[in-house]
Amino acid sequence: MGGLCRPLQASMVWLAVLLLLLGETVNTAQEFDPYRVLGLTKTAGQAEVKKVYKRLVREWHPDKNNDPGAEDMFIKITKSYEILGNVERRANYDRYGQMEENKQGQHQQGFNRHFHNSFYFDESFFNFPRSGRDFSDSKYLLDHAGFNSKVLPDSFKRPYLIKITSEWCFACVHIEPVWREAVQELEPLGVGIGIVDIGYERRLANQLGVHRTPSILGVVNGRVTVFHYSVVREHLRQFVEDLLPQRLVEKVTDKNYVSFLGSWHVENNPSVLLFDQVPAVPLLYKLTAFAFKDYVRFGYVDQGLTETSRLLHQFNINSYAPTMLLFKENTEQPADIIQAKGMKRQIMEEFVSNNKYLCVPRLVNQHLFDELCPIKQFHRRRKYCVLLITGEEPGFVPGNQAFLTFASSNTKDVLRFTYVYQRQQQPLCQALLHNQAPLFAQVVILERRSPGGKAVYRSVIGGWNGSDDDKTRLHEQLELLQRDPSYLSYDATLPELNNELSPMFLIQWINAAYDYFLQIYDDLLFSNWREMMPILSLIFSALFILFGTVIIQAFSDSGEEKPPQKPKPKNPPKTEDSPGRANTSSRPPKKDFVEVTELTNITYISNLVKLRPDATQCLTLHFSFLNADKHSQWMPSLLESCPTAARGDEYSSPFSGRPRDFTGHVLALNGHKKYFCLFRPVFTGDTDTGGESSSSSSSSFDEGSRRKSRSRLVGGDQTLCLMCLVPFR
Repeated sequence: MGGLCRPLQASMVWLAVLLLLLGETVNTAQEFDPYRVLGLTKTAGQAEVKKVYKRLVREWHPDKNNDPGAEDMFIKITKSYEILGNVERRANYDRYGQMEENKQGQHQQGFNRHFHNSFYFDESFFNFPRSGRDFSDSKYLLDHAGFNSKVLPDSFKRPYLIKITSEWCFACVHIEPVWREAVQELEPLGVGIGIVDIGYERRLANQLGVHRTPSILGVVNGRVTVFHYSVVREHLRQFVEDLLPQRLVEKVTDKNYVSFLGSWHVENNPSVLLFDQVPAVPLLYKLTAFAFKDYVRFGYVDQGLTETSRLLHQFNINSYAPTMLLFKENTEQPADIIQAKGMKRQIMEEFVSNNKYLCVPRLVNQHLFDELCPIKQFHRRRKYCVLLITGEEPGFVPGNQAFLTFASSNTKDVLRFTYVYQRQQQPLCQALLHNQAPLFAQVVILERRSPGGKAVYRSVIGGWNGSDDDKTRLHEQLELLQRDPSYLSYDATLPELNNELSPMFLIQWINAAYDYFLQIYDDLLFSNWREMMPILSLIFSALFILFGTVIIQAFSDSGEEKPPQKPKPKNPPKTEDSPGRANTSSRPPKKDFVEVTELTNITYISNLVKLRPDATQCLTLHFSFLNADKHSQWMPSLLESCPTAARGDEYSSPFSGRPRDFTGHVLALNGHKKYFCLFRPVFTGDTDTGGESSSSSSSSFDEGSRRKSRSRLVGGDQTLCLMCLVPFR
């Protein structure tokens, strides 16, 4: 009896210990309240949550707070902000008391989630993490609203690398070290980093087209690309380089540097040259070129090549450190230069940003006009635009060069020198010059006042031809303007500028189509069928409709052009109801007699002018007769239109007092070749009618006396129509 009690007592002890541990865990889980941790109420707004979180993070950061519980408190603050900082997560927590997004509404599932949230264990309790995500990654977390408002617009300036993860993703643990190394390498270069928790952001995951974890995406120019290779740091780096557009940086040597630097006049942009020892273009330089692709042209010079020796000697380049030269209108002397052994992204971006416009840029669209000549917002932030209205002809070149020289020597923060071609921007020039066509260049000083186009301006008297007097007069007016802003006494409503770069739309469309087909090929190559099914369905449907229509049209056309010949009808059996030969098929029976119809206005149009083209393939001819009493003037008028038909004595005077008798004459008309043949009967003394003489063998036509006449007809198709002119009885 005592032996039985000992195991029972031991079991009771272990059960009590387990219940005690569970009770402490439940109490610990129930004590965790994100509102209590952050010291907020449920009515606090999102801005207040963010403000309190930043303050508490600075206060309880383990590196700044020596309190032993600072690290635990910092983790609680981060967890609380993960819940309350996201609108969807916060709504789920307020509604269900938990953080999961998808709710099925079933009692059993709700009970399981409640049980899981109540019995919360620290990750170290079972010695494995849930998702491998460190709390320092919370700054990279993306939600649906943040992705569409921040990441997508920003992807046109820099690429983004996004990791798709979820809770209890064990495969995410294996790629986490490589992901950390890639982030530490690529983020300082300018690559955007993002993390999407697919468990919480199901809507964003559907938009991105990913349904499994872990996954890595790249976003450039608003286009999402899936990473399909093994997760290695070198592969991720190459993936980011492949996301960037092609020909972003041009290789420059001694042969092409003159044309590269001299393209500023056409491109209307400065040019930047990077000199370095490595043969491949550095990723940092590519990312900088992508960020400023709309403002500056970028070239790369490999100092290790013999084809660049003259270029290095001309600009006195130090080969021991990377060097960047920026050129504007003067291609012989760089406008700015930087040289540093450890070139950083901030240095390069600041260098290019301060020189992204020419000294005197040309206004080619409204967007550039808004950047160069912004609208006045405050009284102390005036910005005057000195605009040169000139032409593209060679006679304007000296004046344009003099204006560039004047602008280079009078650079000020409140002045922006620009120019336009009058032929390219006629609406703007007409508004400023009062619809006058100047014979020489004009200088206009203007200040924009409202987004609607209202501006004040004043033209410089005397025009502009680049002389010293013109420079002195312009300088005096600029000085007077800075002392008295009311000097601009004229106002006008400026129209929107024409987009001179619109012809490049076709090139941009071709590049976009090329990228789209590359994406389709990439999806087909890696069998991403789930995302490709809608596109493939659309393509195959369009092809089916297209080829189906073409094939049906081809068969219908061939059927109309070559109608099947009617087979010889077999002798059908005779019946009592229908004596004789009757055809039981749906085809009309073949006529064994000649049908002769009267030629009238209607039958003339249908039998000759508008007859089907394939009617000539029929073995039968169309026979008609003409009542000479009703249409006595038709035949003479027809012969009158044919000069050769009036050579005989009998046809010399068709409208003479004695009318000609055309009884028995036969006309053979061909509508396709547009001629007719006239057959005149020869009487042997018999008194038969013309119809009998024309049909009897004894009164056949005499070859010597037969006369043929040809004349052009109006209209007609490919058929032969015979008409016998006999008197109507």
